[in-house]
Amino acid sequence: MKHVFIVNPKAGKKGRDAAAIIPKIEECCNRRCLDYVIHVTTAPNDGLEFARETAKSGEHVRLYACGGDGTLYEVVNGSYGYKNVEVAAVPLGSGNDFIRLFGKKEVLSDIEAQIDGTAIDLDLIRCDDQISINECSMGMDAEVCAKQADFKKFPWLSGEAAYTVSLLWAFTKKIKNTFTIKLDDDEPFTDNVVFCYCGNSRWYGGGYMAGPLALPDDGWLDVVIVRRVSRIKLLSLINKYKNGQHLDWDITLFRRVKKVSVHSDTPAAVNVDGECKYVNDSTFEIIEKGIKFVVPGNSTYIEDRKSGRISGEKQPSMK
Repeated sequence: MKHVFIVNPKAGKKGRDAAAIIPKIEECCNRRCLDYVIHVTTAPNDGLEFARETAKSGEHVRLYACGGDGTLYEVVNGSYGYKNVEVAAVPLGSGNDFIRLFGKKEVLSDIEAQIDGTAIDLDLIRCDDQISINECSMGMDAEVCAKQADFKKFPWLSGEAAYTVSLLWAFTKKIKNTFTIKLDDDEPFTDNVVFCYCGNSRWYGGGYMAGPLALPDDGWLDVVIVRRVSRIKLLSLINKYKNGQHLDWDITLFRRVKKVSVHSDTPAAVNVDGECKYVNDSTFEIIEKGIKFVVPGNSTYIEDRKSGRISGEKQPSMK
């Protein structure tokens, strides 16, 4: 098997994490006499194109996305559909939201453990012509995501802080979103909502647990729709929402489905793993077992899923 490391040179604080990981990759791979390549990206979507060209070779290859959620998005989209590819995520970014379910950043950035990892089947989400491994959404949170990129330009704002500032900004602009939503084969309904979130995993925005029960290997989309409330009420709920304590609110609709369609009469932001654009219509559909994803050797995820320590059921503490 060939090991291909796709490194975002800007990952981490001023790229220091990315610069530090390269000699670790070289030392580990040389010591173990592995067939490996290190590709440092040079522009947006360079990682996507390199992943696609590598996957086209047909040889058994493991692609390591060394960066944040954006780097993982590129590697997933570049390699999707190629059965010869396994994807690993080495978290170096400020958010690293998808990988949180598998362990802490310090553990998962261990190159030795990544090489010794086990590839398992995980689900993906199709959003029109894009592929998501983590989440898709429309509404205020997608508008926040679109605005977050502007706030990230300030050096004193981390991924989570930039998301919080963007969230506060959105209170003045995007609290009301009139969407027509269709869940699976149910009749569509129109409502004023704060957001409609479709989760394959649990976190986004640098640590906000929007899908507290979502699992990337259960064959379902966790859909969370929060209906419109006053700004004052919503402001008082942010911390509970961040901690995943919102599924039992009377303003929350929580469902597990295979497919979601959302229509907006006016262009609205859609967020696909942090990549944002403005549309009138979007469809989110689960792709069961769409990717071979590498669980690092020092992660307890596989054992935790077998034991039920990580599950999609509500725990007493969440009631």
